[in-house]
Order: sequence, then structure tokens, then C-alpha cells
Amino acid sequence: MLKRRVFITGGTGYVGRALVEKLLGRGHEVRALVRRGSEGKLAAGAEAVTGDPLDESSFAGRVAPSDTFVQLVGVAHPSPAKAKEFREIDLVSGRASVGAARAAGVRHFVYVSVAQPAPVMRDYQAVRAEVEAILRESGLPATILRPWYVLGPGHRWPYALIPFYWVMERLPSKRETALRLGLVTREQMIAALVRAVEEPSNDFRVVNVPEIKAMNAAR
Repeated sequence: MLKRRVFITGGTGYVGRALVEKLLGRGHEVRALVRRGSEGKLAAGAEAVTGDPLDESSFAGRVAPSDTFVQLVGVAHPSPAKAKEFREIDLVSGRASVGAARAAGVRHFVYVSVAQPAPVMRDYQAVRAEVEAILRESGLPATILRPWYVLGPGHRWPYALIPFYWVMERLPSKRETALRLGLVTREQMIAALVRAVEEPSNDFRVVNVPEIKAMNAAR
């Protein structure tokens, strides 16, 4: 396995901290962007890069010599009421990260987007799709992961929907939608992210929920 030099934004968050620990445990070098004062939240062994994820100039010069960029910054606990925050945080940070990665000559960009289309959370989907478009236009080789909801500590209420998913997956007219908008665990998400880092795309690859689950099963 080739050792990767990984630069991560959102490395102290719900998925990010566990991903950083996993990458370090597998022998990769990790540098993570953190706001001043949050260095202590970063997993031991990772190098902290102090900066503002909304301001490309605050960290662009610290991305090199990373070969992989993982973008995880986003509004916590997304809801339809947070449309303004999506544009001010998710979109702005996504644009800044793509710009910084391109300027640093990063060879592979990993972005956590969201399953689409879907009947709800349209503002959230629109912003994530806009970042995908920015990334595609940049020309950077990229892997886009599109989960719908990531189950884990503090994120367990959708377990109540599992019987509903079971029924929908068995109805021919609903099966594709139910699978695309399926639930993944944090462990499955981390496994898929590790796989994306270790097996970089040469072009623009989109990974939907069924593939996220399959990537986890294959490890």
C-alpha cells in the first residue's frame, strides 16, 4: 500500500476525527486544517494547520506537499432551516478548498457530497451539487461520495426508519430510490473514505450509497 500525504478540512468533526485516526493507523501522513484554539481536538499524530476554511489565503500555502485533499467541512446537523448557512459555509469552504488544492498541485480530491436527487433538503443538495460542479470544472481528479444520512453517536434517530427502507427496497417502483437514499453507518463511511484515499480516481468518480456499503464490505 502506498503511503499518502493527506490534507483534511473538518478533521475534528463527526466523521473527520475518526477518519484521521484511521488514516494514521494505516501509516498515512495527515495534516488537518483547524481554527486557532481547536488544535487540541485533533487526533494525536496529525499535524495541525491553523487557518480559516472559509478563507483560501489562510491555508493554501500549507497544503503542499500533500497529494490528497479530503473536504469534510459542512454545517452540522443539516436541516431545511439552514439554507443560508449552507451557502455561507458549505459552498464557501468547498470553493476555497478546491482552489487551494489546485494551487498546491494535489493529485486527488475527495469530497463528501449528498445523495441526489431527493424529495427533501433541496437547498442542501443544491449547494453540494454546486461544489461538485466547481470541482469538476477545476480539472482535479476526484472521488465524490454521496451518502444520505450517516448513522452514529448522536445521529441515531433514523434507525426507526429501517423497517420502512426494508419495505421500499422490495417494491420495484421504489427500490432504486430506497437504495440511493439508504442509511450508512459512520464506520461504513470511514471505510469508504479510506478506500477513496488509498485507491485514487484518475478522473471524476461518483460513489453512491450502494457503492459506499460495498466498499466497506470489500475491505
